[in-house]
Amino acid sequence: MSNIQIRINEKDKISAKRIFDKLGLDMSSAIKLFLKQTTLRKGLPFLLTTENGLTLEEEAEIIKASSEAKKGKNVTRALKGKGAVKYLKSL
Repeated sequence: MSNIQIRINEKDKISAKRIFDKLGLDMSSAIKLFLKQTTLRKGLPFLLTTENGLTLEEEAEIIKASSEAKKGKNVTRALKGKGAVKYLKSL
């Protein structure tokens, strides 16, 4: 057996402990599960997302599109009335 020692923000530790308690896990078991799943999957056992719930790639695409739109690149004019309905029906 081997020991791991980590430093973590107290608030994060308490928040995680509450969740683990609801799942019937202690902190040590939860960390062991994480490490085992990392090994089995040969990578992180979950999708990395930003605070907006987007993947890093999705957020980068949105930021790029926003920047392009501000410069007038890759922008189409808004459709109105019958034109909008016709476009939506064509999808």
